[in-house]
Amino acid sequence: MGIVAGLDSSAEYTSIVVCDAETGAVVRHGHAAHPGERDDPQSWLLSLGEAASGGQLADVQAIGVSAQQQGLIALDASGATVGPALLGNDPRMQTAAADLVDALGGREAWAQAVGTVPQGGHPVAKLRWLAREHPESARRVAEVMQPHDWLVWQLLGRPEQRVTDRGDASGTGYWSAATESYRTDLVELALGHPVRLPQVAGPAQPAGYTPEGLLISAGTGQTMAAAFGLGVGPGDAVISLGATGSVCAVHHTALTDPTGTITSFADATGMHLPVVRTLNATRVLRGTADMLGTDLEGLSELALTSTPGSSGLVLLPYLEGEQTPQLPHTAGSLHGLRRESMKPEFLARAAVEGMLCGLADALEVLRVRGVPVRRVFLLGRAAELQIVRAAAPALLDAQVVVPEPADYAAIGAARQAAWALSGSGYPPQWPAAACQVFEAGEERAVGQAVRQQYATVREEMYPGALPV
Repeated sequence: MGIVAGLDSSAEYTSIVVCDAETGAVVRHGHAAHPGERDDPQSWLLSLGEAASGGQLADVQAIGVSAQQQGLIALDASGATVGPALLGNDPRMQTAAADLVDALGGREAWAQAVGTVPQGGHPVAKLRWLAREHPESARRVAEVMQPHDWLVWQLLGRPEQRVTDRGDASGTGYWSAATESYRTDLVELALGHPVRLPQVAGPAQPAGYTPEGLLISAGTGQTMAAAFGLGVGPGDAVISLGATGSVCAVHHTALTDPTGTITSFADATGMHLPVVRTLNATRVLRGTADMLGTDLEGLSELALTSTPGSSGLVLLPYLEGEQTPQLPHTAGSLHGLRRESMKPEFLARAAVEGMLCGLADALEVLRVRGVPVRRVFLLGRAAELQIVRAAAPALLDAQVVVPEPADYAAIGAARQAAWALSGSGYPPQWPAAACQVFEAGEERAVGQAVRQQYATVREEMYPGALPV
């Protein structure tokens, strides 16, 4: 069937992988940093051009696009940008998000409407902020896109029809994963007037063709593309260990959560990706390592000399407040201090156990809602640490797999391109990601005891805070 390409435009760079459409084998790849400001869409195009400059896209028959999620590109009636792109979880937008929650009648109303409660990262909150802080610019806005939508539009030569996909649309705050439709009234609630929105294409549906006949698939957001590239399916969850943490799992239906703890995303295949986030993940390990005068590897080595349970020490890792449970104004706390436990190795282990127990709480939110989790993909810098790999299976109560490093979002975009090119009702069966596998084994009971120790302290400090 030929070769296909996937490009992933992150906050800082563009990655391109070119794959055999039938086998998924990587033929070649390219990489380039964004040369300008991260909120300048033209910089993303320049980066894309540089990444492809070595002939990376020669003979390619289809391209899929992945890009950073929940960015907002506001365009005027001529298609020109109205100011810089608004990207990421921008703290300036939190007040606007809270305004929107009140304007619709509370968190439950939002959860019922679109499966999510507005946060600072959602485009709907960014529209509200734009209307409040820059009303003249807001009045010029005629249409809105997200980064992957805009890149697809550019690759197609800026056609009349704009296209997005259900995965990226589900992160806007004005598209419902349950009904698979826009809530245009919520756009008007945020901005004050209607705007043009991209058409939502199906998982295998092309966004269009270039004049040269090159197929461009619908594309998707980075989370959805990475899940597709990893080959996750029902029974799988993905835990991303950045400074913050996220837990998502493949599920057959959208979940409505009136507390707002679960965000109901759609995926790139027709399934759903409910997500639960924590505000504290690798930052807990880095902070503890700094306190102990070491680095992440040193922290891991110290913790490995301890025993499970950290001699009774329990760290509630809410260093930046917390989202799961919803404790935005709290702080981290250390419990169970005794003379015999006041040693570096016990504090190091307590930090690791606290981080993983916090993520296990997020995982439990999904399990209680009927999402089966038998295998957990662990991603991020902290997943490379020996102590995390050793402790995670028992504390998360699942088989843990750590994928080998690869551009999984770009691979997922390429897989989507191959699917659209084939015209098949099913995605191409590319090999699953190469992974190291870790099992709990006899440590499962020990992990349950550590989880119970952690849960007891959490409940004493914050009774009823976790919605399970």
